[in-house]
Amino acid sequence: MMNVFHLLLANPAARLVLWLLLMFAFIGFNALILVWVERKVAGYVQLRPGPLHVGPQGLLQPLADAVKLMGKQLVTPAAGDKLLFWAAPLLAFAPVTVCFLPMPFDARFNPLPMNLGLVLILAFSGLGVVSLCLAGWGSNSKFSLLGAARAVAQSVAYEVPLLLSVMAVAICAGSLDLYAIAGHQGAWPWQWYAMKNPLAFFIFLVCAVAETNRAPFDLPEAESELTAGFHTEYSGMGFGIFFLAEYANMVIVAGVAAALFLGGWQGPFFSGVWWFLLKIYAILVFIIWMRWTFPRVRFDQLLNISWKWLTPLALLDLALVVVVVGHLGA
Repeated sequence: MMNVFHLLLANPAARLVLWLLLMFAFIGFNALILVWVERKVAGYVQLRPGPLHVGPQGLLQPLADAVKLMGKQLVTPAAGDKLLFWAAPLLAFAPVTVCFLPMPFDARFNPLPMNLGLVLILAFSGLGVVSLCLAGWGSNSKFSLLGAARAVAQSVAYEVPLLLSVMAVAICAGSLDLYAIAGHQGAWPWQWYAMKNPLAFFIFLVCAVAETNRAPFDLPEAESELTAGFHTEYSGMGFGIFFLAEYANMVIVAGVAAALFLGGWQGPFFSGVWWFLLKIYAILVFIIWMRWTFPRVRFDQLLNISWKWLTPLALLDLALVVVVVGHLGA
């Protein structure tokens, strides 16, 4: 049995198929876990118990919610564009499958070796905003359209400092391969780029929260202003796929942060995939804590944070990195 398993891993096509199967299972299980964790963190922050009654400590509540969503009727707005309306949730989830392929979970398992894994993730993750545009336009609703317009402005604003912070790390490592970047760092925290360049790490985290439309930057779906923003008209699994894509994108940005700034799979002892998952979920808990701690900002404040503060700081950080790396290289 083990010989057959090793033969499968030796075959690139079989390794890729195995990785895709594991990835889909992980995305579904991860969404169930994060929904429960989010509700428990929300309850803790707001002095409430959170889910309690469906399963022990409410552990089966996300499963009950998933069954409820799958049983709901799918409704298309009468005046909407049916093709664009239903293409939007599919397009929101499709890039996730590609973005997981170059993720460096472990040094011993690389399902799709490539030198430009970081570029692949950045390119395909940008397609998410296209799905929000389609959802807003296809719904033929003023709330959805305003949410889509906000999503475009927000995505453009925060992609600039995010890319600049990523470039600073890529220049230090001399590679765009996430495996190479993670391997370039050591096992101890002071060897990670988060300690060597904390400003880039801070900028990346703030931009990652904004790019995934999480509070306090969830203006495209601000329920106090736009009902539910771009997904106002979606019901059942139409909304469920958007929800699943949001949690999958949170894992992607946390994984990229762990690879770029926290040493990837490396740890002080017993380096492996468990260290990478531990770092990912530590970042995810931080993102969830932010949602239930900080109030939502106004949209003009949201854009000002990016264009007036994060972008100049990211440019300054990149310039300093170029000077330091160039001086040390000389």
